[in-house]
Amino acid sequence: MAALVHALDLLIIAAALASAGLWWAASRNRVRRISHLEVLDAADINRLVVALNRTQLLSARAALATACAALLGALRLLINALALG
Repeated sequence: MAALVHALDLLIIAAALASAGLWWAASRNRVRRISHLEVLDAADINRLVVALNRTQLLSARAALATACAALLGALRLLINALALG
C-alpha cells in the first residue's frame, strides 16, 4: 500500500510539473502589435491564426494535465481515507 501511495505522489508531482510547463509555454508566445496605419494582409492574419491555434493547443494540454493531477490527488486522498477508516 505504501508503494502505491508513493507512486501516486510521484505521478501527482509529474502531472503538476507538466501542467506548469505547458501553461508557461502557452503564455510565452506573444503576437506583435501593429499600428492602426498598417494594412493587414493574408500573411499577417495567418500569423495571428497560427499563434492563437498553438496557444489553444498548449492550453488544452495544460488543462488536461491539471485534470490528471487533480484526479490523482483525489485518488490519493481516497486511498488514504480508506486505509485510515
